Amino acid sequence: MDIRNFFFKNRSFTPIPIAVSIIYFAQSENQNVILGFTVLLVGELIRMWSVSYAGGETRTTKVGAPSLCTAGPYGYVRNPIYVGNMLMYLGIVIIAGSPNLTLMALTTMTFFIIQYSLIISLEEEKLDELFASEYLTYKNNVRAILPRLTRWKTDDDRTPLPLSKLLKTEKRTLQNVAFILTLIIIRINYNSIRPAPSTTRCSTVSTL
Repeated sequence: MDIRNFFFKNRSFTPIPIAVSIIYFAQSENQNVILGFTVLLVGELIRMWSVSYAGGETRTTKVGAPSLCTAGPYGYVRNPIYVGNMLMYLGIVIIAGSPNLTLMALTTMTFFIIQYSLIISLEEEKLDELFASEYLTYKNNVRAILPRLTRWKTDDDRTPLPLSKLLKTEKRTLQNVAFILTLIIIRINYNSIRPAPSTTRCSTVSTL
């Protein structure tokens, strides 16, 4: 079995261990909540912008695409949804806090870089097959993860989804984010009301 297929088909579920770790290590004393929400919001906006052009096909478990999307954010980076997802998780890490925030952030980003590298490799093989020279030209001008500073000029003139349809498409993602944030709040409140461990030692008297 190609491990890339496993990560592609289960990409909505493979981050669960990371999410559990973020929730478990959440800290009540965190000075970076505003920064975290800002990063999370930027990530979600990038994701919604991307989905508005790519449509509901982004949730498919079948590798490939009905057409090559190079409009909107796809003129800056080939995988804007993955960029948005990574920023969203980074924002959640910052919001939750951790005894070692740097380590948690690096662990989370490393996981997604590995996962998306495998998935992108699989997707590009199929896109090369489907769109041949058209995709090669696109790939030579637009990077996979690191965005361009200026949008690549393209003939793709598709229009984005209307807001109502976009929100319907993104409903599950928004629900998942709300669920994770709720669990983080519960965990933080639990940590704040949990009694501190006693430091009193029992003294023993030895009798001779």
